Amino acid sequence: MSGSVASEHVRLADAPRSAAGARAAASEPRHLWLSRFREVRAETERRASFLSPEDQVVQSMPEASPTKWHRAHVTWFFEQFLLKPYAKNYSPFDERFAYLYNSYYVAAGPRAARPQRGLVTRPRAAEVAAYRAHVDAAVTELIETASDFDQIVPVIEIGLNHEQQHQELLLTDILHAFSLNETNPAYDPDWQWPPTDARAVAAATLSGLDTIGHAGGGFCFDNEEPAHQIVLRPVWLAPRLVTNGEWLDFMADGGYATPTLWLSDGFATVEAQGWNAPGYWRKIDGAWFSLTLGGLRAVDPAQPVCHVSYYEADAFARWSGKHLPSEDEWEVAAKRGAIADAFGIVWQWTRSAYSPYPGYQARPGALGEYNGKFMINQMVLRGSSLATPAGHSRATYRNFFYPPARWQFSGLRLAEYEH
Repeated sequence: MSGSVASEHVRLADAPRSAAGARAAASEPRHLWLSRFREVRAETERRASFLSPEDQVVQSMPEASPTKWHRAHVTWFFEQFLLKPYAKNYSPFDERFAYLYNSYYVAAGPRAARPQRGLVTRPRAAEVAAYRAHVDAAVTELIETASDFDQIVPVIEIGLNHEQQHQELLLTDILHAFSLNETNPAYDPDWQWPPTDARAVAAATLSGLDTIGHAGGGFCFDNEEPAHQIVLRPVWLAPRLVTNGEWLDFMADGGYATPTLWLSDGFATVEAQGWNAPGYWRKIDGAWFSLTLGGLRAVDPAQPVCHVSYYEADAFARWSGKHLPSEDEWEVAAKRGAIADAFGIVWQWTRSAYSPYPGYQARPGALGEYNGKFMINQMVLRGSSLATPAGHSRATYRNFFYPPARWQFSGLRLAEYEH
């Protein structure tokens, strides 16, 4: 989840909730926060448990991170922003870890170069597990005993949402690494694509004045605020995601070889990278296969297409005689229930550039670094994917990636204006 983002997206803020939402969160019993903390931390370890120590150290490209690094970085987050300021007697597990596992919080101090995370073979995976246990014990004690509990709840909450984003990145990054292995490893041999929504959804035309952005209670990242009014010209969004079968038709019609369908930068990328199919697709004995979390599988024409870049999504929309929805249009459609499979299948590209909402103000301090400074040269994706943890999706969520990126679980749906 985000970008994240741009493949290490962690949209952080000093005040992630509205004032009312923050008060409501702080009023929740301590045992509920402790239970949620344990559940989220356990989910990270569950996802990592499918991997060997060797798997956990690999970094397949500068934009990805090793599994071991993800596990340690989210732990450093709690140590840096929760324990050090609020736990009076806390002793860091290892002072050197702050350098190794900071990401790009400039205000938090020096950090190891991102492209070199895969070179950090020490500490071992077992030591990272011990680091996690050390921090978990200290956070547990803090939750149980803190006299200023209402002050630490926002930090706990944002730390948990931050960790859930890295849980998604853990899967996207290891799948990219496995795609470079000629033996086609399976992350989980029993993994299956999630079922798509079989319910009929009536395509509806959207138009007029509406509101997007997060408002009211519940958690959000600061780039989802403030809520504001928008005006939609009459537009129709496809109720279903674009499928592999439709993408095969695009390929058969010379989609990857027709420059007039592509943005200039997009076609230059196609030529430079030799793209002729979505990411992780490969042709074997005349048939298309795709590397998935379950290993190499035959491409199913009925499943939503996945691992396509913004450039590819835009070209497909132009080939179809339609366009990608804006993020405004997507959010309104999702809130009105006008689209199926909005969540839990693939992130969906929009044609909206990632920029601040009217009235947006970046928060001060290190926890405010992740949003405002990335609002340039990236495109917004909406929804969530099969790798997004449960409870981490909402209609206002803004993911963002650079246009060539396609190692994320990214797909698309189409839109069309009324004439």
